[in-house]
Amino acid sequence: MNGAVYVNGTWSDRATATISVYDHGLLYGDGVFEGIRAYAGRIFRLAEHVERLFDSAKAIHLAIPHTREELAAIIQEAVRRSGLADAYIRPVITRGVGDLGLDIRKCPAATVIIIVDTISVWPPERYEQGLDVVSAATPIPHREALSPRVKSLNYLAHVMAKLEGSLAGADEVLMLDPAGFVAEGSGQNLFVVRQAVIRTPPVSAGILQGVTRDAVIELARAAGYTVEESILNRYDVYTADEAFLTGTASEVAPIRRYDGRIIGAGRAGPITRDLHARFHALVRAG
Repeated sequence: MNGAVYVNGTWSDRATATISVYDHGLLYGDGVFEGIRAYAGRIFRLAEHVERLFDSAKAIHLAIPHTREELAAIIQEAVRRSGLADAYIRPVITRGVGDLGLDIRKCPAATVIIIVDTISVWPPERYEQGLDVVSAATPIPHREALSPRVKSLNYLAHVMAKLEGSLAGADEVLMLDPAGFVAEGSGQNLFVVRQAVIRTPPVSAGILQGVTRDAVIELARAAGYTVEESILNRYDVYTADEAFLTGTASEVAPIRRYDGRIIGAGRAGPITRDLHARFHALVRAG
């Protein structure tokens, strides 16, 4: 069997896995998730992803019915059962089955879902040619409504932003914050390079603190690059020598054009290529 799905102790696959229509993850987006990758059978930074999942759950007062170690073991077993050496892993914790109201006290137990499958965000050639990106009119949610550090199931703003890009014929979008500063992609963190200095928006700007983002910052600093976390506007991206996105599903993806402006040479730049290679060396090393 290629791929595997775990739901509250039951193993199945994409064709047979089910949850209740009364699950509050479906009804209200009440839950949290993670995106994790396995390379050559080895799960990349599993502990960091599990820790972030538990932090997200705690922030919304959602009790995960497993310890961190137990959940990590279930994820590892799911990868084994999937038969996939290179896999995308989606742990999902919902509020669980309740009634049609909002009261979480009516949801006695969380639903635990682990999905192991494959993922391809863009064609392979985009990682050489670069992505065509546009600004989305839909902003990121206000950070005072729900902390962006909570990786919640409510991704509708990001879905709508991605739709805007698709309708415009673009590969991806950059979402702005309510003040008009550039925040992130529809599901990725943003980096720009100018005069060999790498810049990325700080977590305090209202973005998700990506595990891949953190890994790329570590790799860049270890390689001797200067990395700054600072607020960015569209001008900073328009005039960058290089720009790229990072994410679990996206890995390290160059931007060649933003809002019609060619970025740098219009393809993956030398620093982007270097970090892409370093990242793949890191994940393949386990």
